[in-house]
Amino acid sequence: MKNTPSDIRLHSKSRYLEVKFEDEVFKLPCEYLRVHSPSAEVQGHGPGQEVLQTGKEEVNIVAIEPVGHYAVRLIFSDSHNSGLYSWDVLYRLGHERQKLWQNYLSRLAEASLVRLPQETDQLLS
Repeated sequence: MKNTPSDIRLHSKSRYLEVKFEDEVFKLPCEYLRVHSPSAEVQGHGPGQEVLQTGKEEVNIVAIEPVGHYAVRLIFSDSHNSGLYSWDVLYRLGHERQKLWQNYLSRLAEASLVRLPQETDQLLS
């Protein structure tokens, strides 16, 4: 597989996951990974069924479990654990992080919801 990470490292105090691929290194905040979880709980079972995740500013990753040679399961401090983050998903989340994050912020604004700024926000800009 082309996009297999060479290293995945959790920075618990700073609340971000560093994922190293051959061509890029991504620093992905835990909140960003949580609100973009590939799980059906977040993504729904089809287009238009996504569930807007809120109040995840302080979420952290408490465990990372390998799933075969193609993914990891991230266990979050809010007990969410049903998303399998394949290498392709992690690469896409890293590569498209600015666009995906802006879409998330827009969805919050459309729902008249407020998100508290975090130290990790600079990783998403």
